Order: sequence, then structure tokens, then C-alpha cells
Amino acid sequence: MAEPKKTSWFARWGFVIVGWGTAAAVVAGWGSRTNLWPFGFGFRLLAWAVAAIAIGVLFSLIGAIATRGGKKRGRILAILGVLVGLLVAGSPSWYVWKARDLPAIHDISTDTDNPPAFSAITPLRRGLPNPVEYGGEEIADQQHRAYPDIQPLLMHAPVAHAFEHVLEAAREMGWDIVDANPAQGRLEATATTFWFGFKDDVVVRVSPTETGSRIDVRSLSRVGRSDIGANARRIRAYLAILAAAP
Repeated sequence: MAEPKKTSWFARWGFVIVGWGTAAAVVAGWGSRTNLWPFGFGFRLLAWAVAAIAIGVLFSLIGAIATRGGKKRGRILAILGVLVGLLVAGSPSWYVWKARDLPAIHDISTDTDNPPAFSAITPLRRGLPNPVEYGGEEIADQQHRAYPDIQPLLMHAPVAHAFEHVLEAAREMGWDIVDANPAQGRLEATATTFWFGFKDDVVVRVSPTETGSRIDVRSLSRVGRSDIGANARRIRAYLAILAAAP
């Protein structure tokens, strides 16, 4: 009678550790999003979770190799451990790796000489660590070096028509509209990130030009010294929607 195959120890524990790490990563974001704990603790918990997942993926890889000969079972478990681990830990790791050379700034504007000013959102930011006042030339210089593509958008449309596109694009981005003032050509909104629920505030200014309208956008984080490029990505995505408008 053939001896029953044993499940690879590495495959089994690799999957378990990846599962624990995944649960910790989800809880890290959920706790920060619901204000159960400060986002700083949530980030530390996420870092621990990613480290645990990395160990689990390593165990799973060893388990996958150990089951190749057919003497042990658990190869599917090992492969699942690798795939789930890479999927969960890969996203935050990729953003951190990509942002390693980005400046530690959290206020991005298409107009750094005269940034769009917040009005309706200002009371909502009272008591928060990041002020609504622009940081000046030092911040502008860092932005220009890191994000030279962040520029105003020119539209061949009058201000009133351009403002309609501005408002519709903000809704398409999923932002919470705080104030829409077509008379002043200003829109203010709040964007909430998916995982940790960070709130970043956005102000859009529409001003007349000789050929139509100029759109300026400013995105400002409420907390955190560095946004890891999030505000620049948001502005790019928003302007891309506007540029595609008929």
C-alpha cells in the first residue's frame, strides 16, 4: 500500500502567513479609514503586514519547489500563497518604490505663481496639520523638478461652458463636491482614497482667456508630509478627462 502524501510544511505555513498578512493589511486600512487609530499606526501595521506577506511568499515558493516531485502535496496551496501575497503586498510596495525619488511635498498646483485658493473647504481643514496656505517657491521648485508635466489646461470654450465640464469631470472622478461657484469660476471638492480613506482637497479655477478658458487645479493633502505622488496623479487623471471632453 502506497504511503499517503504529506502536505508540504512550507506550502501550508506559507499560505497561512500570507493570509495573516493580508488580514492585517486590510485591518490597517480599515482602522485608519474609520478613525479607530491614527494613520501613522495604520502605516506601521501595513509595513508589518507587507513584511509578513514577504515571508509567506518565500515559504510558498519553497513549498512549490518541494512539491514538484510528487512526494508531497500542497502545490496549489503554495501557488495561491505566492499569487495572493504578490497581489496584496505588490501594490503598496510598488508605489513606495516608485516614489523613492519624489519630493516630500503634499501640495500640487498647475499654477505655482498664483495657486487657486480654497474658500469653502477652509473651515473643514481647521486644526489639521497641513495648512491651506501655499508653501511658496521652495515647494514650487520641488514640484517643477518632479512633475514638469503638471500644467494648466486651455479649452476653446467660454468660462460658463468650461465650468460645466469641470463639474462633470469632478463627479466622474468620484469627488465629494463641497462648493460649485460658476460665477467665480471656482469648484472645491474632497477626494477620499480607497484603502486608508485619506482625504485630499481639490480646488479648480476657471478663468477667461482670449481663445476660451484656462483650467487650473490644485490638490492638497490634509495629513502627511509626503503624498507619494498621489496629488499629481489625481491632477493628471482629472485633466485627462477634461481634455477628452467634447
